Amino acid sequence: MMPTFASHLDALGQWRADTDARLASLARFAREHDLLDDASAEWFEAMRHRLSGEKLMVAFVAEFSRGKSELINAIFFSDKGRRMMPASAGRTTMCPVELGYDAEDPVGLSLLPIETRLEPTSLTEYRARRSAWTWIELDLQNPDGMAQALAQVVRTRLVSKDEAARLGFWDDERPDDNPPLQAEDLVEVPVWRHARINLPHPLLKRGLVVLDTPGLNAIGTEPELTLGLLPQAHATVFILGADTGVTRSDLSIWRDHLSGPALARYVALNKIDTLVDPLSTPAEVEAVIARQRESVAQTLEIPAAHVFPISARLALTSRLSGDASGMAASRLEAFEHALSDGLLPRRRDNLAEASVAGALRFQQQLQRRFGEMRRLYADQLLELRGLRGKSSGKVQLMLQRVQAEATEFEQCTARLQAMRSVHARMMKDVLRELSSDRLRAEVEVLQQVLGGSWLPLGARKAFIELCARLRGLIEQAQQRNDEVHAMLVASFAKLNAEFGFSLVADKPVDVRKYTDDLNLIERNYVQYLGLSQAFRLAQPGFQEQFRRMLISRLRVVFETVSNDIELWNKTASAQVDSQLRERRRNFKRRYESLDRIQTASTELDNRLQEVQAQDERVLQLQTRLGVLVDELVQQAQSAGGLSAAAGLPGLNLDLNLSTEPALLADSAPSTNA
Repeated sequence: MMPTFASHLDALGQWRADTDARLASLARFAREHDLLDDASAEWFEAMRHRLSGEKLMVAFVAEFSRGKSELINAIFFSDKGRRMMPASAGRTTMCPVELGYDAEDPVGLSLLPIETRLEPTSLTEYRARRSAWTWIELDLQNPDGMAQALAQVVRTRLVSKDEAARLGFWDDERPDDNPPLQAEDLVEVPVWRHARINLPHPLLKRGLVVLDTPGLNAIGTEPELTLGLLPQAHATVFILGADTGVTRSDLSIWRDHLSGPALARYVALNKIDTLVDPLSTPAEVEAVIARQRESVAQTLEIPAAHVFPISARLALTSRLSGDASGMAASRLEAFEHALSDGLLPRRRDNLAEASVAGALRFQQQLQRRFGEMRRLYADQLLELRGLRGKSSGKVQLMLQRVQAEATEFEQCTARLQAMRSVHARMMKDVLRELSSDRLRAEVEVLQQVLGGSWLPLGARKAFIELCARLRGLIEQAQQRNDEVHAMLVASFAKLNAEFGFSLVADKPVDVRKYTDDLNLIERNYVQYLGLSQAFRLAQPGFQEQFRRMLISRLRVVFETVSNDIELWNKTASAQVDSQLRERRRNFKRRYESLDRIQTASTELDNRLQEVQAQDERVLQLQTRLGVLVDELVQQAQSAGGLSAAAGLPGLNLDLNLSTEPALLADSAPSTNA
């Protein structure tokens, strides 16, 4: 049987756990031997958090009754012995549903009332307010009870047209998008705005987040979904009906919400079992499916290879009954395989690249430190061997010389203080333009230009200008950080020449890559500032919610840029502190050893043996470091699916890295994680 998406994701989870274990061993080794500075400790913590906690979101999007929930049941919950997500004819899922797992939260279903749409508070802010959610406990030992509780996501109620308009479900100017009127001119709306299911399913424990969306009416009227969750998804699965093909509402969803860039996009042509005709031969049915597939690909302007004919219902029943022939007829395994191959290796490659590049950079940092220590030990050995057969007076002269060298060396502290003062001032200038206050100020400029009115042309132009200014801030941060690097290069050269340091200013971090994240935000948001969305954008409270969501998305990008720059600068400062501390220790050891030699004739040989032992210990640490990094590199490049063309640095452990890894979750934006 072909491996499923579940088995591939499980393999990725095991790879992440094994790679995290290697990183933990490397960090533990450095900590035990007092080799871990603050900057390196911060990187290890961030990288391990990314390996263990990074989420992988797959969004399922479709109009009503296309089989989204049934497909989710077939892929993720067939092991429960029955349907978990409600799946029946007609309208099913009425609010966006997130399935994930957070060990810090109780197992259960959290529901946000639809009335919260009337408030300007965004969904992101509501996530931190547990009191705003209705919570229902889920009994893992009772599948029937769980299914009954999860049926809450399909609940609806009837409201007047005025209330429906306030909630965003009715627009007199766009009658084609309005739901059908019920008796007494009432409108059916969902009871809940958003649902979150916290479930300790093995796949969800591995970091998978499944987003089940309702149809066009909810997608178009929930800004948090269209502007926040969907653009952050690592993959989107767009489900169509094989019997209907691409309908007008399907095409609206695709063009308005899914045609933009995404890590991976798939189209599932569901319900191929409905095309089976007892009056047609299997070959004729297959020809109909092939024509539908080609028609869908042509309409959506995507390759036919990206359209997968499936039967989610047949797949679920076949998995529940163990029917291999039915499973093959459902064609779901081919779709799962494509989903796995198109998404999971890329996630693994990104994590592997970040892990390997960071570990190699840490190794280079320690190699410089080890080299400095061994150079100092070699000088001590040469000095001590030169004392053989010398008189007490000669030793006294050596003591005086060491004291003089130490005094002369301490003159570097004034130079270091001056350099640190300049460094801090330059860093403050770099980070000032990336602060949350600066972001708010820029977004306020957008609000002022709009003047409280969402005139489409003005809104679009003002937003594009805002994104251009923000890209300019990142470019400015890069230029200023390059100036910091140039200052450190010049300062390190003088310190090395005058005081015998071996300081090296690594290549500065490249933050220009984060302009791609800004470009993605711009593309995802700007489509909602055109004429087709003018009336929806005029809904009460939308402007404030839009502003908060925009600031939240931008803050992720700018905080990632700031963190990368700060971490690079901390590494440079830590190098100075490490060498300064080691030189002072060396002067102290030299003075103490000469003092002991002056009072005891046998002390010289003992001290020679001590220094030789210390040098051998450093050599052993170098060897052990190399072994640990080699093991990490091998593990990161394991699991079979890691592409040799992925551009992983560090196949040669002596390689000078030319790129800096992304250190935080792509949620981070390119994260997205």
